[in-house]
Amino acid sequence: MDVKDFDYELPDELIAQDPLKDRSASRLMVLDRKTGTVEHRKFTDILEYLNPGDCLVINNTKVIPARLFGTKKDTGAGIEILLLKRREDDVWETLVKPGKKAKPGTTILFGDGILTGTVTAVADDGNRLIRFQYEGIFEEILDRLGQMPLPPYITHQLADKNRYQTVYAKHDGSAAAPTAGLHFTKELLEQVRDMGVEIAEVTLHVGLGTFRPVKVSNILEHHMHSEFYMVSAEAAEKINRARKQGHKVISVGTTSTRTLESAADENGMLHETSGWTDIFIYPGYEFKVIDGLITNFHLPQSTLVMLVSAFAGREHVLSAYRTAVQESYRFFSFGDAMLIMETVR
Repeated sequence: MDVKDFDYELPDELIAQDPLKDRSASRLMVLDRKTGTVEHRKFTDILEYLNPGDCLVINNTKVIPARLFGTKKDTGAGIEILLLKRREDDVWETLVKPGKKAKPGTTILFGDGILTGTVTAVADDGNRLIRFQYEGIFEEILDRLGQMPLPPYITHQLADKNRYQTVYAKHDGSAAAPTAGLHFTKELLEQVRDMGVEIAEVTLHVGLGTFRPVKVSNILEHHMHSEFYMVSAEAAEKINRARKQGHKVISVGTTSTRTLESAADENGMLHETSGWTDIFIYPGYEFKVIDGLITNFHLPQSTLVMLVSAFAGREHVLSAYRTAVQESYRFFSFGDAMLIMETVR
């Protein structure tokens, strides 16, 4: 399966650089995964496609301000750190730029020394392990010194950190937002609940691999990054109940989808669990849990386009994307949304 099979033309001006003032004011393309037909709606119309007893699954991970700018203690040279994952209490795996200046033993100062980091090792993929020293609470220092790790295709500065955060974010740990959830307001979620739709919360901490392109021609040779996930007993019960009663399970985002498909047993049932997943979903995959997917428009040749293509069919997805370009939809993290279901009514 060739990576070029998942390519499409996208004008730069359609890449959304800023979030809308109103989260739920985005446009919504509804794609029937069976027929390939599309409807053009607004995001708040999502309510028309949900029914009592359905289960909406959201990823409650919270993005940490993981980008830090510091200086080398010995030379004063500038250095940038991106926190990827916590290895132990004060040791993090990081991406460092420029990496060549961060050899083991290098000490980096942040915020005039409020936070100090020492490179302890170089991982196999070139990432650096850094042990941090500080006084106080690390999360509070990070909130003070760090910046949100926006994707490389967003060049504008973010005025409000919370706009790269879902309104239901709870558990610190992500280096990127589960962006399909950015469209929901607290009021819209309350309307969903009032309809009799269950909302199940799962957690998957989104890693930097979300932004990494597929660099191999044959996608079967691509190695997915690993991410930590959790499914509570309460969430499993809600999802299982919807499935047993013949209702739909609608996943908000590819991260929620990867969590469900990683955690489910061979019958599509869920149990309380946690662990690491590197599941790679591409066409030919048989979905065990979800009936619908709310998602954004993703990068060409990305694993996210491949996942969506596995759910709705590559030709249907690429046709819908071409239509989105023609209709000037906004793309990527701060862009518009798509709802994919087999039966849209």
